[in-house]
Amino acid sequence: MGLFADIKIYQPKGYSSFATSCGIKDETLDLGIIISDVASNAVAVFTQNQFPGEPVKIGKEHVRKGQIRAVVVNSKNANVGTGKQGYANSMKICKTLAKQINCEVEKIFPSSTGVIARQLPVDKVTFAIGEMASSIKSPANFEEFAKAIMTTDTVPKLASAKVGEASIVAVAKGSGMIEPNMATMLSYIFTDAKINREELGYIFRRCVNKTFNCLSIDTDTSTSDTALIMANGLAGEVNLVEFENSLLDCMELLTRKLARDGEGATKLFIVDVENAHNEEQAQTVAKLIINSPLVKTSIYQGDPNWGRIIMATGKNENIKIDPNNLEILWGEPAKKYSNDELDSLQEYLRQNEQINLTVKLNVGEARSRAYGCDLTEEYVKINAYYTT
Repeated sequence: MGLFADIKIYQPKGYSSFATSCGIKDETLDLGIIISDVASNAVAVFTQNQFPGEPVKIGKEHVRKGQIRAVVVNSKNANVGTGKQGYANSMKICKTLAKQINCEVEKIFPSSTGVIARQLPVDKVTFAIGEMASSIKSPANFEEFAKAIMTTDTVPKLASAKVGEASIVAVAKGSGMIEPNMATMLSYIFTDAKINREELGYIFRRCVNKTFNCLSIDTDTSTSDTALIMANGLAGEVNLVEFENSLLDCMELLTRKLARDGEGATKLFIVDVENAHNEEQAQTVAKLIINSPLVKTSIYQGDPNWGRIIMATGKNENIKIDPNNLEILWGEPAKKYSNDELDSLQEYLRQNEQINLTVKLNVGEARSRAYGCDLTEEYVKINAYYTT
């Protein structure tokens, strides 16, 4: 089964949904809402870009208060670089939804994705929210929500798990402008587990650092990057170790899906850096490799030019590496190819949709993994004509 095969959704208690087309850009779905029956403990991480979108600013304010009732996301037009009017538009959406579900506006969490620096046609969004009462689906249709928040994604991205009596559903969108720093693209995780907010925050951030923060498509940090988890507690308490392991599995699967569905991508590219001085060195080197245009184009065409791996590994002058210690291996299980085996390496690179590279620095015990994709002509085409 491939990464994008249908998955079983374990439905968490107390969530409903609404998805529709507001006509922001075309007639496809462009508005997705998930509502919890009760206020949920919530934690979020956000983009570190210095020009965050207006919904990001509001989301930070609202989630800081600790609890969220509903998530509202529009696609096709990011509310970014839109100034005071954009902020007011995002607040208008929050107030409209809060009135519909009878809760405080601070318990609405907004997000927006799409073209930057164009005012959102907010009246189309608020009109749809005002008419949604008869179309709310309970239990929530998470697949429909995942489709509504897509932009250049080619497929919706979901993962799900069961932990005792509780369930987890994780949804994400993202295909380009992905180089996260404390968050990634748009990602929302919903559970009915009962977990206090402080513990939820520790668990979530550990999982983010092992998954979303290890992902890069094109080195560009989006202005709208957001990752949120909501826990409404309706299924009762869970074993926290089991919960964290299941959450990590869901987020790791989403990370793979996001990387494989990178704009124009044909291959998932996974880089493991092992035997580093420390985890920071390992992660830095893994990102240097995963982000190198020369490496990414080699992966695309299956060119066994391992000299590009050496180049990328050593191009940060602040990361001290002894080239005599370096080992480069390919595949699962990892195998070292000699210069006499380049034809075999080329066959591996060309015939697989998932390419695994292991780089051993042999200076310590630390390791890290990065997720990315190849770089193709289609990436250039998508982004050259993105707004036209």
